[in-house]
Amino acid sequence: MSPKDDYYEILGVSRGASQEEIKAAYRKAALAHHPDKNPGDKAAEDKFKKASEAYSVLGDPEKRARYDRFGTAAGFDRGGVQWESEVFSDFSDLLGGLFGFGDLFGGGGRGRRPQRGADLRYDLRLTLEEAFAGKEEALEIPREEACGECRGSGSKTGQRITCSACRGGGTVAFRQGFFTVSRTCPQCRGEGEIVRDPCGSCGGRGRQGARRNIKVNIPPGAARGTRLRIAGEGEAGERGAPAGDLYLFVTVQDHPFFTRDEDDLYCKVPVSPPQAALGTSLVISTLDGEEAVEVPSGTQTGHRFRLQGKGMPRRGRRGRGDLFVVVEIQVPGKLSREEKRLYGELLKLEKEREEKGGSFFRKILGKIAEGR
Repeated sequence: MSPKDDYYEILGVSRGASQEEIKAAYRKAALAHHPDKNPGDKAAEDKFKKASEAYSVLGDPEKRARYDRFGTAAGFDRGGVQWESEVFSDFSDLLGGLFGFGDLFGGGGRGRRPQRGADLRYDLRLTLEEAFAGKEEALEIPREEACGECRGSGSKTGQRITCSACRGGGTVAFRQGFFTVSRTCPQCRGEGEIVRDPCGSCGGRGRQGARRNIKVNIPPGAARGTRLRIAGEGEAGERGAPAGDLYLFVTVQDHPFFTRDEDDLYCKVPVSPPQAALGTSLVISTLDGEEAVEVPSGTQTGHRFRLQGKGMPRRGRRGRGDLFVVVEIQVPGKLSREEKRLYGELLKLEKEREEKGGSFFRKILGKIAEGR
């Protein structure tokens, strides 16, 4: 590398760039100029070498500090990339899985560890009553389970042999310019082992499709968006690795009478004008029984009565929300002759009252009179 070259200019970052910005710039340069992507292109290979050299310094806070102070005179310009073992993990994190970029300059490594099983999702729909009381739900879950014939090994005899292609390392290496690049072994798919006598039941996979019946308890107070995790009830892992988890996503149906706001419930109750004027007693059906509500005389439409502790259970906490009963004064659509006469008398009284100042039923009774 020329002494005139600047590591920051090579990566295209400012001197005040953060470590994350430097990593991102190196990743971009490596992807653009990697020898695998540009076979036979010496210019691209040279740019890749320079970017790698720049990152080997700027990616290390201590080396970067020395470089900022002394430049290449600090001992970084040695005619090529000075690869160090601690840099390998950085490159692996940045470029792992891209172009098969794995262990630099050879190196065996171990076969890929058996993978944990996949997580599964199940969408569960509840009524408001079920969400209020809680529920034990029986589920049938289609999933991958360990093969009962070979106990998950994939082999008839339960034995696996070391892969001859990678000698158990899980990767195979080849020369690429000044690199030795390793890639996942195509014969064992990175496991380092192969099955010589595949199980006839699962074809050597070690797993097969099944349907699992389980029971789950939905706690009281479940709300829309509630997520429940059932550990170990996902798909089976590879060769004895842990199973994944099952996640239940709860949806609560809308209710014809109650509206829910977190732990509180709301309901609208119709009241006739005479009931609102004279007062009345209502019986409200809640989710766990009936409750009496005393409506005092003179109650206006939209007034809310609070029934403390008659809402939804608070999930994960003690107690319950509240139930709010909202009064709606409803004017009858049709009146009998006697009702019309009585409302007419009432309207006369209201007119007299209005002349003296103030009216209670003016708007309501005016609508009734218009319909006579």
